Amino acid sequence: MDEEVDPDDENVNSVLVQEYSELFHILSSQSPTVIMELCEMMPGRNVGRPASADSPAAVTELIKAMLEYYRAASPADCADFLQRLCMLCENIPMHLESRLVSVAACADSNENFNPRLTNEKSSSLPAEQQLIKRPRIDYWEQCIAAVRRLLLRRWERLSEHLVREVQLDNVWVSLRMPNRGKERPDQTPGSADRGSRTPESDGDLGSSESRVTLETFLQGCAGKVTVVVGQAGSGKTLLMSCLGQQWAHGLGPIPSTCLFILLEFRQLRLLSRPLSLSDLLFQHYLPPESGNDEKQAIVDYLLSNPEHSCWVLDGYDEFDSKLTRQEAQGEVLGPEYPLPVADLISGLVNRQLLPGCTVLVTCRLRDVMDLEGVSDKVGQLLGWDWQEIKEYVDNFFEVKGESTNRALGMQAADLLLSNRHLLAMSSLPALCNICCICLKHLLLEDKERVAVAQSREEERKPETRKQETEKGLKGVWTAEERRGSSKDLRVDGRCQIPTTLTQVYLTVLGAFLSRDSDNRGKPEKATTTRSPQRLTPLSQYRSELCELSRLAWRGLEENKMLFMEEEISQDVLELSIRTGLLLQVELRHERGMLVNAYCFIHLTMQEFLAALRIMTSNDVSDTQLKKRFSLKTRWMTKSDQRTVFTDSLHLYVCGLASSHCTPTLMQLDRASGGKGGPSWVQTRQNLVLKLLKNLCHSNSLTGPKILELCHCVQESQNKQLAKEVVSTRPILELRNIRLLPNDIDAVAFVVNSAANSGVGLDFRACSMELECLDVLPSCQYINSLSFRSRKYGDKLAEKLSSILPKFTTLSKLEFCVASLTATGAASLASALQACPGIMELNLSDNNLKDEGINHIANILNKLPKLVSVKLGQNNTSLTAVNCLIRKLASNLNIQHILADFFLYLMVPFFSSLLNQEWNKSEMQKLANSLVRWPALSVVDLSGGQWDVETLRTLTQFLPKFSVTKKIILNGSCSSVEGLVVLTALMSDCPSVMELHISSDPKDPIVVSIVFSGGTERPANEVSKKLCLSSCGLVPADLEKVWRSLGTSSDLTILDLSSNCLGNKSLKKLLDVLPRLRNIQEINLSNNDISMEGVAMLAGALCSHKNLTQVDISNRGREQVLLKFWPVRRINNSNLLPSDISTICKKLVRCHHCLELDVSHSSLNDEAIENLLKALPKMLSLQRLNVSHCIASAAEALVLVRCLMLSHRVTSVELRSQSESVIHLDRVKAEQSSCRLTHFDLSSDNLERLLKILQEGPLLSALDLSNNQLGDRGVKHVVDSLPGLKITSYVKGWSFIILLFITARNKYHNMFCWPLDMSYNESVLISPLLSSSLVDCAVEGHQLAPLRSIMQSCSLLAELDFSHNILGMEGAEFLCSVLPLLPNLTSLSIGSKDRVTVNEKLSEALLECTSLQTLNLSHCGWSAAGGLQIFQALGQCVSLEGLCWRMTDIEVEQLTRLLPVWTKLRKISLSKNKISDQSGDKVVEALIGCSHLEELHLSSNHLKDLTAARMALVLPSLTHIRVLDISDNSIGREGSLSLSKAIMYMKSLTKINLTSVGTSELCAVAASLAHCPLIQDMGLGWNNCGDEVALELAKIFLFCKKLTRIDLESNNVSVAGAEALAKALESCPAFQLIRLWRNKVSSTEAKRLRDKDGRMNFSST
Repeated sequence: MDEEVDPDDENVNSVLVQEYSELFHILSSQSPTVIMELCEMMPGRNVGRPASADSPAAVTELIKAMLEYYRAASPADCADFLQRLCMLCENIPMHLESRLVSVAACADSNENFNPRLTNEKSSSLPAEQQLIKRPRIDYWEQCIAAVRRLLLRRWERLSEHLVREVQLDNVWVSLRMPNRGKERPDQTPGSADRGSRTPESDGDLGSSESRVTLETFLQGCAGKVTVVVGQAGSGKTLLMSCLGQQWAHGLGPIPSTCLFILLEFRQLRLLSRPLSLSDLLFQHYLPPESGNDEKQAIVDYLLSNPEHSCWVLDGYDEFDSKLTRQEAQGEVLGPEYPLPVADLISGLVNRQLLPGCTVLVTCRLRDVMDLEGVSDKVGQLLGWDWQEIKEYVDNFFEVKGESTNRALGMQAADLLLSNRHLLAMSSLPALCNICCICLKHLLLEDKERVAVAQSREEERKPETRKQETEKGLKGVWTAEERRGSSKDLRVDGRCQIPTTLTQVYLTVLGAFLSRDSDNRGKPEKATTTRSPQRLTPLSQYRSELCELSRLAWRGLEENKMLFMEEEISQDVLELSIRTGLLLQVELRHERGMLVNAYCFIHLTMQEFLAALRIMTSNDVSDTQLKKRFSLKTRWMTKSDQRTVFTDSLHLYVCGLASSHCTPTLMQLDRASGGKGGPSWVQTRQNLVLKLLKNLCHSNSLTGPKILELCHCVQESQNKQLAKEVVSTRPILELRNIRLLPNDIDAVAFVVNSAANSGVGLDFRACSMELECLDVLPSCQYINSLSFRSRKYGDKLAEKLSSILPKFTTLSKLEFCVASLTATGAASLASALQACPGIMELNLSDNNLKDEGINHIANILNKLPKLVSVKLGQNNTSLTAVNCLIRKLASNLNIQHILADFFLYLMVPFFSSLLNQEWNKSEMQKLANSLVRWPALSVVDLSGGQWDVETLRTLTQFLPKFSVTKKIILNGSCSSVEGLVVLTALMSDCPSVMELHISSDPKDPIVVSIVFSGGTERPANEVSKKLCLSSCGLVPADLEKVWRSLGTSSDLTILDLSSNCLGNKSLKKLLDVLPRLRNIQEINLSNNDISMEGVAMLAGALCSHKNLTQVDISNRGREQVLLKFWPVRRINNSNLLPSDISTICKKLVRCHHCLELDVSHSSLNDEAIENLLKALPKMLSLQRLNVSHCIASAAEALVLVRCLMLSHRVTSVELRSQSESVIHLDRVKAEQSSCRLTHFDLSSDNLERLLKILQEGPLLSALDLSNNQLGDRGVKHVVDSLPGLKITSYVKGWSFIILLFITARNKYHNMFCWPLDMSYNESVLISPLLSSSLVDCAVEGHQLAPLRSIMQSCSLLAELDFSHNILGMEGAEFLCSVLPLLPNLTSLSIGSKDRVTVNEKLSEALLECTSLQTLNLSHCGWSAAGGLQIFQALGQCVSLEGLCWRMTDIEVEQLTRLLPVWTKLRKISLSKNKISDQSGDKVVEALIGCSHLEELHLSSNHLKDLTAARMALVLPSLTHIRVLDISDNSIGREGSLSLSKAIMYMKSLTKINLTSVGTSELCAVAASLAHCPLIQDMGLGWNNCGDEVALELAKIFLFCKKLTRIDLESNNVSVAGAEALAKALESCPAFQLIRLWRNKVSSTEAKRLRDKDGRMNFSST
């Protein structure tokens, strides 16, 4: 069937029979008129139309009768019928129409002409309509024929050197679940559109372990988007070509009537100009031999019949752009509309072009993410197993004419299967071929070496041989003689195979070069038995390797794998083609012409040669190496950058850093232009080892990166690095990745360096073949093994059992959260008997049932060191529990061992034990068993349904238990009677230290009985705690509790919160307080206590000698906390004014040290007056807290009067609606201080304040900042200073007082009056260290009077003139002052206008070499001044803070200085319009600033390039607390890069991403979960939707310190806001979420705000 079917050979009647079902289907869809017209052609048919002809049954009968008639009719009649049918019927598939017309025409030519039919046809249809379809059919068939020839030629070229026949039914595929978009309908054509083929079922895509052949997988792919996934070298391109070859022969799963279009992405990536679908088809796939009419006819047919085309898009992993996904089905694109190639292919995949066509895409696994939502089927090519590898090796040595050397093939197979690296490589067909070439080279070399050794042996004199024989018999060989006699012989008769992957590739490179047919590659006569040394291929071809490595490195840098002929020198090209290092690829030029390109034999070979370039050429800088050196994760994310390569470069670099590779690198270094000495090569190797060492000490590596680190260390063969890996990781957590045997081999290299310290391995949710466990025993020092995954079952357990005895140091085994049954438990139990060192065993959360528990119980007494057994959640009954406990307790050996160790026994068994109805007899059995245990750590009996008698039975036995930590009885106490039974333990059982009983409507009652070993307090501190929270207790219940506790109690903490006790129970509690002699704290919160109870508490505070502090909120309805501390304190928040007098009257009688807290209360003038009246009488009061009570200046002035009313006041600190405190002493205070800030002090209020201060006591300090005083007010204060009795500040800091009062008070003129020396003679006795004029509206000309003061302030360290209007005069002032300040460390000259810094100021800055903080915002300078400033800053090596406004041109000069400032802690470059390229350079330069804490880059022009750089740099800056990149133009890719950086910023407390440039911030939001210290997030003005809000809601669980999120002006709806509100329920410390300008209606906003006041929907 490799040629087209000749219609002359077909019988027209047989064709009708073959297509009977298809013709019936087509005719059934036609109109009755067409059916009747065709029926009229049958002889004897009446022309009239039957009445019943319109019924479906009648039409069906007519069609069947008509087809049956023409099955037996003459060929001529049948042919006429088929021709007429093609003319009249619609929607006939083109392949069928072509066949019918062709066979009918041939039949007509062979039969006599029928004039009747001719006349009928002529009269019914015009001639132009009769011929309208035939030319189109011919063009389509011609196109298909041309494609067949093209694909056959392609296959002939590709299969020329195949070792093994390619068959699709021998290639295995693992089915994967596709993530298909819900909005895209299934485009699978109906049965009519698929022709006569019936595709097979798609199979079960739900199972990732299902395995089918590729041919089976491709069945049913018609009309779908099918993805075939495979690694580089898995044969995807070859298989697609094979598929095309099968189609060309009419075989395979693709119908032969479809047009098979095979396009390669590596070809498509070269097309830069926009193309239409027609251009792509005819210019870059099949150039037509005819003109535009033919092309148009083919395109027209393709558009009307898209289901007749199959588009195979091969190698998406080699494409340099990403395919875009249409979220909603878009409009269909025209075939003649030019589009970029990526958009064109995206249109095909998204069904915007040719909807209904078949699309088959091949790619690597990491690229499947781009095809999510569009793929219907996804299958992953499986690697070869060892049988397939062995078959290929055998074929290789036979196909190459080596059938006479079958022994050589057998040796090769043995060597390959015994070497982990070669075996892992050979699972991919392309690499298997490379390994065979390498093995052939090694074996032939070894054979030659043996022959040379034998010839030398024969040349020896008989006497010498006789002497050597005698020596050998006598055993008197010297070590040197022994080495010399065997240096050319194989070890153990086998050829030596490289031990690392890097050394394998070095050998492969030598093997390929040795294939050169040039004389240099042949064994020369000089290398015979008399040759002193034979040159290796690597040394012979040093210069060629240098060029090839340069080419490989350039390709890596440019992300390309194809090279044009002009990019390679002719001699190197010829050598590479001869040896097979380069392969020739046929490409079609932009204009459609064929050209030759070249690629390396495999991508890993290109990466290896690039690694050689890195290690042998100084053309590659250290920075470039560091950029390329990073561990790759096996977890795929959409943010991963696209690359052609396999991410193996870092492995080869690590391997080449090994000392074994140093001689080879030195040879290649000379060829690269180096000196060939060891110094440069070893320096580069040391750099690699240093980078590896840093990674070894990193504590942020995930499981995949830890595994990758193990591979790198193994490649380096550096055992010291291996020790450092395990020294920082006692357990290697290899979680959620697929493991291969060579992965375990790499882990073994690292683990075996631990020696006696031991290492644990955690295989949580890892996919692994059973062969991995065969390698696991090579890990010699394993102390713990953990297997956690539902995919782990009895098969894995059985395999594990066969190797467990080999782990002699194993002390802990976990096989939990798995699918283990009794069968697997039996296997493990049998193996554990040979593991006497086991101390911990965890088989919980499986399905062992009673039988499995018995298997484990039977061997526990054979484990003498066992200290912990976990067998919970195993679907087990109480019978098994008792059996387990009985067997353990009855064994004397176990009892003896447990005298020194504690057994952690958990019995919270799964469903069968949950909700068990424990009765008295069952509890007695269990308790009797537990009594026999000499030492128990924790006993968990949760989940049962207990009655009071059962509970009492347990408590009776409990004093006999030897429990060290606690007993857990969750769900056991369902009544007050049961609660009382348990509370009696506090007095009846002295060993009980704590009893916790609490209830939650959603969860069972939580009950735990805690013993001395389970408390958090120090062992020497005795503490007894009773917690009865949320138990619904009423006063009568509390009476029962008191009776159960006995006449005396040693309680230290009593928690009765969230009950219904009220004032009555409070009174009873106060009555029994004398009995609680050791009490330290009582919690009565949320117990409906009223103000009457608060008054009782105030009285108790005065009368009870131990009660020292009472904290009350909301008048007692919420918090009521009694504490017994050395200082008495009562905290009353939210009190009404009438309550103040009541409380104070009670407290007047208190004679102990007292603190009164009335914060957040409504204190009006009357309440404040009451406080002031009581203040002198409360002689024990030391602190009065009125925070958030004072709102107006008038109220504040009333409180300030306390300075006059009580001589014990030491300080008054009042701030509007903020922290406000009055401190008092027990005796008269010698002096006081007054701080009144953030009020609006009018002139009247200021006059009243000054009058109070003049009449009050001596003041040590006065602070009146931020009071809106204005010029007049400030002058009034200064004028009043002589009348104020102020000491400290006036005496030593009068100048600061001037600034302190005036700063931030909005005065418009700078006052610097001459100081009156009559009261201020020693005004500057204390040296001035800081001067600040921030935002004081100071102008430059007003600074002149300060010059004389500055002259005497040589110790001044801080100078701040921010946010003023300095101008040129201010700059000149600074020029004159700065040289006078040698100790200046902080300087800020940011101005509201842009100051031009002249050369003089630049010269002045040159002298400020001790600067640590510099603010030059809003400063400009000339070119010469700028140069001087950069020169000056270069000397400030201790700079810690920098705020600078600069141009984009000046950024380059800044980047040169940043590496100098290693102590930099804060840098602000906001509002500078820095470009993306400059931002990239700035961030890169920050890598040396390891102490950086704040990075501000807002309001610039930063984009994805800078964000990508942040992903590389910021993880190394571990101290960053604040990151601000607001008001930039970061895109989607940039946000993904930012998320990668944020994941490693563990110290981050604040991040500002306001108006960052993209709404796609889901990844960023999710990454913040990795920042445990984050407090403030700014994400406003980004148009983010609910998806971001949902991600933020998830992080509350991890970010415990989070207090504020700004989401204003986004696109969050009620759903997103609801999710945030729900998350807030578990975050009491959180303060505010801003949601102004989102998609939440005012009604919903009010509802959410009422539910939680922290949800803010307003603009303030």
